[in-house]
Parts: sequence; C-alpha cells; structure tokens
Amino acid sequence: MKTKPRIITLGRQFGAGGHSVAAAISGILNIPVYDNELISKAAEESGFSAQLFAKKDEKRSAFSFSSFFTSGRYSMADNYISDNELFKIQGDVIKKLADEGPAIFIGRCSDYILRDRTDCLDVFICAPLEERVKCIMKRENLSYDDAMDMAQRKDRTRKVYYDFFTFGEWGAASNYDLCIDSSILGIEGTAQFIVDFMERMGK
Repeated sequence: MKTKPRIITLGRQFGAGGHSVAAAISGILNIPVYDNELISKAAEESGFSAQLFAKKDEKRSAFSFSSFFTSGRYSMADNYISDNELFKIQGDVIKKLADEGPAIFIGRCSDYILRDRTDCLDVFICAPLEERVKCIMKRENLSYDDAMDMAQRKDRTRKVYYDFFTFGEWGAASNYDLCIDSSILGIEGTAQFIVDFMERMGK
C-alpha cells in the first residue's frame, strides 16, 4: 500500500522534457533532483572515476577501466568491472540518498531500485515522437533526420538497460503510478499536475 510520497522516480522518453519537468517540480517542492549528479556521487562512493560512470550511464556493455581506476572499496580482477557491479554501486547511492530525505531521481531504474519503499511516486514522462523530434532539433541544433535518429537510439538504449536490470518493460504503464504526455500540458503544467497527484496520494 502506497503512503504519501516523499520520493519521485521519473522515467522518460528522450526529448519528452523529463529533466525540465523534474527541475520544475524541484522548484515547487524545494527538493533536490538527482540526474547526472548520481554519476559523481556513485564515483565518490566507489573510488572509480566519474568518467567511467558517465561512459556507462544507462548503457549495457563490458568495459575496461584501466585508465579510470583511482582507489576505493570496489575492485575486480583482470582490470574489469561488470555492468552488474556498476549498477549495484549506483543503486546503493540512490538508496542512501532516498534515506536522507525527499528527492527526485531521474531514470537509472530508480523506480525498480526503490521498489520496496511505499513512499515513492513512480512517474513516466512521454510525448509523441514528432513532438520530441521537434524539441530535440531545437535543443541540439540538429536536422530532422538526425533528431529522429537520436530519439530512437536513446530510447532503445534506455529500454535495453531498464529491461535487463529490472526484468520488466521500460515505459509500460503497469510499472508506474502515473504516465503523462508532457506535450499536452507543457513542462510547467506537467510538473504541477504531478505535484497535485502526489498531494492526493496517501490520504
């Protein structure tokens, strides 16, 4: 049974404005957002370079870290670290931050990692592909074809990562408490809708 949320996990399609929505919610509720910040925090906790985590962020593949290793409590033989180990390190950081207080976590299977908590609101932000492509074209200064390729490639990468580690299905409505199309209400409207939804939970 869900209790009134203090944590928001936010999955998102690429180009749907997930980070902007999270920032807007953060402004309304005055709680921190963890996105790329998780990379540096995971690196700090483990002793590995943040560059290692950035290169592997929401991706799956074997990776040699000979040029990235610094020092720390995590280490593996033969100059190699697995996807599973990196996932565990980042998951430990997410759990620790969730224990410390209210927060918004963007992506990185945070809904799955925090699945045993009853105080999480799990949200998925989506938008029609054409709307996302327009956003990507403007934000990244790309042609239509390049923006379309980027949207499809990024979504595919996120899906492979999520599905592998959670044994679930990325973007499936049954995985989340709320799925919302950000193109309908816009960034600010979507953020306010999520906050209103959050306030009604656990009552």
